[in-house]
Amino acid sequence: MTRFAHSALAALLLLSTPFGTSLGVTQAAQAADLSSYGGDDGSVCGQPWVLSRITDRFTYQVHNVPHLPNVAIKDFHNIRQHRYQAASDEWPIGRHYCRATVSLSDGRDRSIFYLIEEGQGFASIGDNVEFCVSGFDRWMVYNGRCRVLR
Repeated sequence: MTRFAHSALAALLLLSTPFGTSLGVTQAAQAADLSSYGGDDGSVCGQPWVLSRITDRFTYQVHNVPHLPNVAIKDFHNIRQHRYQAASDEWPIGRHYCRATVSLSDGRDRSIFYLIEEGQGFASIGDNVEFCVSGFDRWMVYNGRCRVLR
């Protein structure tokens, strides 16, 4: 095998391992993974790797964006895919648009909107997840009230 093939195979094996066992997931992410997700519609939106990635990145966000409350995602409820855009010549990237409700460590529930882009992970291996929790988009990355991901 060529050097490139070895590198690609190694990256694929790394990405295919369970997220929490190989990369070290925070305690909040583990708590979210162990809970039961109420109202999951069975789509990719409720997959454990998606919810774990959101939980982990949310923890990073609240610790690194100024003036956000120090909270963590404890649970996901009412997970559903509200739109799917299949890959085609016009739209070369398949997209799953999802929404749910998250319970935060401060006792409040908030809406969350997220997008799963097929084949857009690191080096185009795996899928990418973008998310927006209502009230936590301080820099308006996803426009007002998470409008870009709705």
